[in-house]
Amino acid sequence: MIESSPSAKAAAATPPAPPARRGRPAARLAGLLVAALLLVTVCAVSLAVGAKQLTLAEAWGGLVDPDSPAHAVVREMRLPRTLLGLLAGAALGVAGAIMQAVTRNPLADPGLLGINAGASAAVATASAFLGVTTVGGYVWFALAGAAAVTACVYAVGGGRAATPARLALAGAALNAALYSYVSAAMLLDAASLERMRFWTVGSLAAAEPGTVVRVLPFVAVGLVIALAVARPLNALALGDDQARALGARPAATRATVIVAVTLLCGAATAACGPLVFVGLLVPHLVRAVTGPDMRWLLPACALLSPVLLLAADVAGRVLGRPGELQVGIMTAVLGGPLFLHLVTRTRAVRS
Repeated sequence: MIESSPSAKAAAATPPAPPARRGRPAARLAGLLVAALLLVTVCAVSLAVGAKQLTLAEAWGGLVDPDSPAHAVVREMRLPRTLLGLLAGAALGVAGAIMQAVTRNPLADPGLLGINAGASAAVATASAFLGVTTVGGYVWFALAGAAAVTACVYAVGGGRAATPARLALAGAALNAALYSYVSAAMLLDAASLERMRFWTVGSLAAAEPGTVVRVLPFVAVGLVIALAVARPLNALALGDDQARALGARPAATRATVIVAVTLLCGAATAACGPLVFVGLLVPHLVRAVTGPDMRWLLPACALLSPVLLLAADVAGRVLGRPGELQVGIMTAVLGGPLFLHLVTRTRAVRS
């Protein structure tokens, strides 16, 4: 009997690597079209559903006809709310996707890593101690708070030697400390508590046309920066050495991602309050269609994250009648079970 060589035995014992799962361009494009259609549909439902139920025809009439009986309800209340949901959803979904890519952590999320908590702490400080009461004032404090916590999480997590586990632990610790500070700051000032009690839960109910106008520039710039860094993030997924060989600059890419996340999370948190799980849920759902390619993943997240946020907002209006359940409660109800599923699956894969 002829004995096989040790190298042949090793080759036979090693199972073949599974083929890379890459969605075909046609399937990816079809997925984007379906996402756009879902977004249009949920926007129409958001304009029609509320304390005063409207048909889609009545909602359209209220949107385009100043003489329509529904004009005031649709244009002054539901349209700003829907537009703010679009902006906040796109901001949080894209921020979550680029954070998961740059940290190589499937559980990375602006809420879980403490970035939303940093923005919330800065806004609570501005409201309770500095007398700031408008979104235009909140947004600058929120950006500063988000940037400070992003830098702290990165530094405490190990800087360039940061691992997903260390980043998650650092984010969880800062998250708990900052939300305790937010609660204390609000309890010390009764007026601030009354003003921010819905904001701290996460809500679209206070949306006004001015809110959308103030938040739009920050979200737009953040989205442009995130889309511009999509190709370097693809290279970074191969490791720093491979990324450098492909012409990418890992340090510059990470710094750019921090700027984008700060703009996106700071603006969304200033306008809507701390919304959790949006940036965690959608990237995982989207990867099933687009694969890990950030050039397709980010546009799909920008379309589907508002779908999730607006659908949760509509569900809160329906389930909470005659009042409503805040959208932050609904996203937590939807996101909690999926988060537990992701944690369980990650442990099973690594064991």
